[in-house]
Amino acid sequence: MEKMEKLEELIERIKKLENELAAEIQKKEEEFFYTIRGRKVLFEQEVKRRHKEYATRLAPYLATATLFNLLTAPVIWACLLPALGLDLMVSIYHAVCFPIYGIPKVRRSDYIVMDRHALRYLNLIEKINCAYCGYFNGLICYVQEIAARTEQYWCPIKHARKIAAIHSRYGKFLEYGDAEGYKKRLERLRQDFADLGGEN
Repeated sequence: MEKMEKLEELIERIKKLENELAAEIQKKEEEFFYTIRGRKVLFEQEVKRRHKEYATRLAPYLATATLFNLLTAPVIWACLLPALGLDLMVSIYHAVCFPIYGIPKVRRSDYIVMDRHALRYLNLIEKINCAYCGYFNGLICYVQEIAARTEQYWCPIKHARKIAAIHSRYGKFLEYGDAEGYKKRLERLRQDFADLGGEN
């Protein structure tokens, strides 16, 4: 039990550090002269003008691209189709099953953020690439959170072996080999989402 409390304490400290990091990142608004209103990022007029001067025109951009970057671009973009399929299937699962299980829904907009296209110092190709990366990486995080909440509901047991990265719900999981704890606490763990604060 003491080990479990220590893990929960560490996870709580990590969450606090993540919040501090987010606050520091937000301070950059002042440094780079932009404000966020709703989902829009607004730059001062003079900053927009200066940004435009930094944009590389398409012809020089393509002329300086390495051959390997040009040849591998179709391979990267081929990943978009499976990503869209994953997005569709996971979103259907999320919409249908989470209400049935009583699991709070994951707010998609917290994970899939696409705002780099508004940067005027990027050319069209860079904007498209940034939108793709924002979507793809956001999608992976969104899917991971849905999977984490699903795992908490169906199988909240830690692994015996060390894993490279832990997800947001892992700290609540039972210890590997704790048969008694599994039988006693499984039903309670399936509903233990109070820390999400009514997220929907």
